Amino acid sequence: MVSERMASIQESTTLKISAEAKRLAAEGLDVIDMGVGEPDFDTPRHIIESAYRSMLDGETHYAPTNGIPDLRKAIAKKLRTENNLPVTPDDVAVTPGAKMAVFAAIQAMMDQGDECVLIGPSWVSYEPCITFAGGQVSWASVDQRFQPLDLAEAITSRTRLIVVNSPGNPTGAVFGRRMLQEIRDLAIDHDLLVISDEIYEKIIYGEEHISIGSLPDMADRTVTINGFSKSYAMTGWRLGYLAGPKEIMKYVSRLLSHSVSSATTFVQRAGVAALEGPQEEADRMVKEFRIRRDLLVSGLQSLGIPCAMPGGAFYVFPDVSALGGGDSFAQRLLKEGLMAATPGSAFGPGGADYVRLSYATSQERLTEALRRIGRMVG
Repeated sequence: MVSERMASIQESTTLKISAEAKRLAAEGLDVIDMGVGEPDFDTPRHIIESAYRSMLDGETHYAPTNGIPDLRKAIAKKLRTENNLPVTPDDVAVTPGAKMAVFAAIQAMMDQGDECVLIGPSWVSYEPCITFAGGQVSWASVDQRFQPLDLAEAITSRTRLIVVNSPGNPTGAVFGRRMLQEIRDLAIDHDLLVISDEIYEKIIYGEEHISIGSLPDMADRTVTINGFSKSYAMTGWRLGYLAGPKEIMKYVSRLLSHSVSSATTFVQRAGVAALEGPQEEADRMVKEFRIRRDLLVSGLQSLGIPCAMPGGAFYVFPDVSALGGGDSFAQRLLKEGLMAATPGSAFGPGGADYVRLSYATSQERLTEALRRIGRMVG
C-alpha cells in the first residue's frame, strides 16, 4: 500500500516515548518525562508579543518561500557576527523547524547510493533523512567522551557528506577547534560536503562554540543549520533556518516551494524579535540547565552509573551496560520507575549500552528521578 521508500522510515523513537509518557500522565500516574527534547521554559514574552502584533497587523498571509526579508537579514547578521560565516540574506532559507532544514539539505546534497558519515551516536532523524534521499549511513565511532575516533576509516569512495552536530544530541558532546580542524581537513582532502547542525549552539557550558563553516576553505562546502526551538524555548513555533553555498540553496528553495511553501509568517516575525531583542531570559535558561546537568551527572555517578559530563545541550548519556543495556533499562525505567527515557539504540549502533536522559525538567523532579533510579539499582 505504501512505497518501499516510505516503508523504510521508522517512527521517531523520542516522539513515541514522549507520547507514551503523556498518555500515562493523562491516566493520573506520576510520570517523570526525561525523554523529551524540548526546554521546559516558556517562550520569552517579548517574542510572543511580537507574533501577536504581527497577526493584528495582518501578517497572516503567505510569506516568501525563503522567508520574510527582515528575518533573513537578521539571521545573516547573526551568522556573520556570532559565527564568522560569510553569509548574506540571499544565502539564507527559513524553514518550519530545523528538522525541515536538515531534511531539505540532505535531499539537495545526496544522490541515490551516496554515503553520509554520521558521528555516532547521532540524532534519531539524520538516518531516516539519508534513507529517504536514497543514501546510506557510514558510522564513525567515538571515545568515552563521545569524540570521533575513526572518522577517516568511515570515509569511502561513495562518501558525499559528513554531518557535524556540536553541541550534540544525544551526548551533549562539544567538538573543539582541533577536532573540527580534523574534520575540515578530511572534507577538503576527499572533496566532501558538510552539514553543521548547530541547534544547541547557545546551550553550552564553559566551552567555545565554533562553526566549522568559518574555518578556511569551508564556506563553499558547508551548510549551517540552526533554529529557535532550543535557544529560545520555541519548539512549538516550528522555526528554523539554513545557510550555505548558493548552488545548494537554490535547490533547497525549490524543495521548500513544492512542500511546505514557507514558515508561518507571524512566527517569522517572532524570530526577528528573538534575534534582535533582549537575551537575558535565554541566558537564565542556560544557567539553570547547567545547575541541573551538574545535579544529574553527580547523582548518577554516586549511584555507580558511569556518565560523561556533557559540554552542551540538555541531555546526559549514561552507560547502563551493567544494568542490562539501553533498551532493557529504558523499559525498566518506565515500568518500575514511571520515568520516560530514550534507549541509546535509537541513536545508532554505538548507543546500545546507553540511555538518553533529558534534564529539561525541574531540579525537584531530577532529585526525585535520582531517588527512583537509586531504588531500582540499589
